[in-house]
Amino acid sequence: MNKLILSILGIGLTALSSTAAPGSILDIKHSIKDDNVIAPESFEIKSRELEENFYLKHYGDKAQQPSGKAKKGNAKEYELLLSQLPAEIELPYNSIVGKFIDMYLDKRRTLVADMLALDNYYGEIFVEELIKENMPMELQYLPVIESALNPNAVSKAGAAGLWQIMPKTATGLGLEVNSLVDQRRDPYLSTRHAVKYLKQLYDIYGDWSLAIAAYNCGPGNVNKALKRAGGGKKDYWEIYAYLPAETRGYVPAFIAANFVMNYYDRYGIRPTLLSKKLVTDSVLVDKRVHFNQIAEVLNIPIEEIRMLNPQFRKDIIPGDNHPYALTLPSQQVLSYIMSEQQILEQNADAYARRTYVEPGENNNMGSSTGSNNELSSQQNVQQTITQTTTAPKTVTHTVGRGENLRGIANKYGVSATDIKRWNQMRSGKVKEGTVLTIEVPGTTTVAANTSSQSVAERTQQKRDDASLATASPANVSSRPISNPGSRTTAQTSKANNNAGKNKTTAANSKNNKKNTKATPKSYKVKKGDSLEKIARANKTTVKALQSANGLKGTKIIIGQTLKIPKK
Repeated sequence: MNKLILSILGIGLTALSSTAAPGSILDIKHSIKDDNVIAPESFEIKSRELEENFYLKHYGDKAQQPSGKAKKGNAKEYELLLSQLPAEIELPYNSIVGKFIDMYLDKRRTLVADMLALDNYYGEIFVEELIKENMPMELQYLPVIESALNPNAVSKAGAAGLWQIMPKTATGLGLEVNSLVDQRRDPYLSTRHAVKYLKQLYDIYGDWSLAIAAYNCGPGNVNKALKRAGGGKKDYWEIYAYLPAETRGYVPAFIAANFVMNYYDRYGIRPTLLSKKLVTDSVLVDKRVHFNQIAEVLNIPIEEIRMLNPQFRKDIIPGDNHPYALTLPSQQVLSYIMSEQQILEQNADAYARRTYVEPGENNNMGSSTGSNNELSSQQNVQQTITQTTTAPKTVTHTVGRGENLRGIANKYGVSATDIKRWNQMRSGKVKEGTVLTIEVPGTTTVAANTSSQSVAERTQQKRDDASLATASPANVSSRPISNPGSRTTAQTSKANNNAGKNKTTAANSKNNKKNTKATPKSYKVKKGDSLEKIARANKTTVKALQSANGLKGTKIIIGQTLKIPKK
């Protein structure tokens, strides 16, 4: 019976029917043959594509790389060496495993040399996570067959990263995938979640070969194969014929990867030499920042930042959404912390985004020739002339029935965060009868002058004012008020001219008062302003400002004009 089975297997497993009754499982592992097996996509990666990796490009030294002729072993040698590996996962030999080993040792020698160099960096990440979860060290070579240790690898099916995680699987594991961030490419996060996923699969099947197969084709396909094999079979090699073609080559390729990554030197393969070891550290970024800003201030090649942080797809860290870890060479992490403000301000206008746009208006974000506070030379500008604020008063408030912190904050024109800070509260919940200390904003008087002058006109006005201020007191009786756009010069005052000017001044003053009453009060955002600060200064609330200006959040930009609601 065993001879009959072996002869069938020799013809090819594809000829096996569901009614065939195999003999010893050890016989199957050693005699299995399959000409229809599909190699993992990592075998198709061209060496020159991997060499575009910044680490290999700038730290590798190809000139000193020994060429070495291709050298292969034989089946008995491969089987013996595999059996001697100190492995928890079973790593048997068969003809399919042998074919993959020969591919690595012959046609893919250069690829192996580069992967050995990359393993100096990524391998430490893999091992650290495997040790944390108390899992077999052999799994550190799973990314070798998944991505050839290329964090930017994307499969034909859409899997990405070192561990080739599919988008749907990534979402289920809690990894973030959007327009700016793809955490499947993050070496640290993808490894952490891939290792946990493998552990879950092992808990389901109780067999590492089945868990690895399920990682490749999904638990659903493995379950179908187990069902079709029948007879309570629970071994990968027993259900081999019922698995997808790619998965039939996946576990053998994994075994071959373990072989070549451990015995490469026996077959004349030398790792790509590295000029120095890459040591990294990370810093938490909670502001939106572009790689170019970091590169320019810290004098780091942007390609290196990209290599260390492949998860940021467009060179943008959207830290204003939530904090992200930024990986840098260890000596540059402290530099980033010390220079963070400078980095954020570096060419900030080029990377700024509008948070509010009024349809039909000139919404230019800034001018290269003017001040950052000037939105446009043709835009109407609101200027604050005087602003006086009295000191805030401290009052107490006893929490009534049904009151909450937000309602109390709105009542006094302050923020709930401030109330928590003033009263050293850890949570936002308040109990009835609690006495709260609140700093009520002082009264503020703001005198505003609405001007429709352009930037050029107001610049000329400043020059004219300066010329009046430096003129001889004997020649100037009073500072004239000019109409918008007119130029004024210091002239000798005469009684009849003064009378006419006084009348004009009175008329203009009267018109300005009318215009001030007719025009709704507004405020132009300055550096350091926030909605809360503006609300306090104008005796209103943040909610009222948001409502009056159609704001959904609390973000405002310098130069933005806000409507101030009536008290």
